[in-house]
Amino acid sequence: MHTHPFFYIYIYIYIYIYIYIYKMSQEQPRRPREKQEQQDYPIRYGDVFEVSGELASKPVASHDAGLMETAEKTVFGETQMDGTATVMRAAANLNVRAGLVDREINDPTKVSDAQGVSVSVTQTDVPGRRIFTESVDGQVVGQYVQSMPTQEAALGIVQSPITIGEALEATAQSAGAKPVDQSDAAAIQAAEARATGSDTIIPGGIAATAQSAAVFNAEVKQEENKIKLGDVLSGATAKLPADKVATKQDAEAVGNAEWRNNLNQAPYPGVLAASISAAARLNENLNA
Repeated sequence: MHTHPFFYIYIYIYIYIYIYIYKMSQEQPRRPREKQEQQDYPIRYGDVFEVSGELASKPVASHDAGLMETAEKTVFGETQMDGTATVMRAAANLNVRAGLVDREINDPTKVSDAQGVSVSVTQTDVPGRRIFTESVDGQVVGQYVQSMPTQEAALGIVQSPITIGEALEATAQSAGAKPVDQSDAAAIQAAEARATGSDTIIPGGIAATAQSAAVFNAEVKQEENKIKLGDVLSGATAKLPADKVATKQDAEAVGNAEWRNNLNQAPYPGVLAASISAAARLNENLNA
């Protein structure tokens, strides 16, 4: 667990954070004080993670970062290098230094339940692999994949690589409660195209189902009534007429589709690209 599967993703996040703070600091001397107070704002969860709703507008606080650090240490034995807790800690520290957050929120002894967020690290076991999912207020902010020894491996049988369909099924388990949006639908369509080698949407396939779900969800206000990723991606392998081993290029194609259809234009992949990236990284390790 010492090598993070999404190292480069977090590098991009760090660059995004520091450019943001740098530009803000350069602009401050040229602004009237009253305009500065109106325009400057702390780094929020929506700035560094693929989240939505109320969480996206919440500033990242030191207390929150401390909770994620504790959760990671409990599960992994240590804070993950360049992981979710590290990103949260960097954002929280920059908020404090810039004086853009209430310092009481960053004091673990004073924060209230209403001010803070809930964090969790859960695990899902699939044959030969263990998927760890990190969440803040119930929304996925990070994933890790760990190779696990199987009975076949103990007998000297080579572990098979992960396919795109299997990566989508892993997403159904780790982020199945996430409502399907247009970004997800576009990513699933890209994944289906990469798996089958055809850009034609299959009638009744997972891409067509995801698109219908996204359109339906856009008209539904209650979260509990929306169609979730788990509803669309469960049994994805069987629903695909063809499948292939997940590669870095597949992850990039899915990530680009997510990004182009993301209203927030977040500069990093969402949960679908993250799952395929993890699968591609594990596949590379198997071939190393």
